[in-house]
Amino acid sequence: MRWRWRCWSGGIFSAHDFKTYHPGGALGRKVQRVADLMHSGEAVPLVGPDTSLRTAILEMTSKRFGCTGVIDAEGRLLGIVTDGDLRRHIETIDAPVGDLMTRNPVTIRPQALAAEAVAILNSKAITSLFVLENQKPVGLIHIHDCLRAGVH
Repeated sequence: MRWRWRCWSGGIFSAHDFKTYHPGGALGRKVQRVADLMHSGEAVPLVGPDTSLRTAILEMTSKRFGCTGVIDAEGRLLGIVTDGDLRRHIETIDAPVGDLMTRNPVTIRPQALAAEAVAILNSKAITSLFVLENQKPVGLIHIHDCLRAGVH
C-alpha cells in the first residue's frame, strides 16, 4: 500500500517521509522493514547439515529462538530444525540434522514490511522467519520483535 500526501508547499510527502519525520506514530510502525527489527550476525542460530541433533539443541538453546537454520557450505539455507522437530526426533539425538530438518522453510526478504512478516507468521502459525538475501540467511525475525515494535 503506497500512501502519499500533498504538502503545503505542493510537494509529495510519502509514507517513508512520514516515518522519517514522525517515527513513533502508527504509520511509522506500519512501514517498518524486517531489516529494522531482525536479529543478525552471531545472534542467528545456524548449523551445518552434518551437525548432530544434540549439537543443534545447544545452538537453539544458546540463541533462544526455538529453531536453528541448516546451511550448506556456501551459507545457503537448506532447512530449519524447530523445537517441534526435537520432540518428534528425540530418539535420534545423534543423527545429523540434515536428515531431520524441514526443507524449504518459510522465509522473508530484509526489505519486506514488518507487517508482512506478522501476516506470514500468523497465517502459518509459526514464531520465527529466517531473513534471506541470495538464499543466504542474513537475519531472523521473531513474532515478539514485531509485537515489541508495535507492528501487528
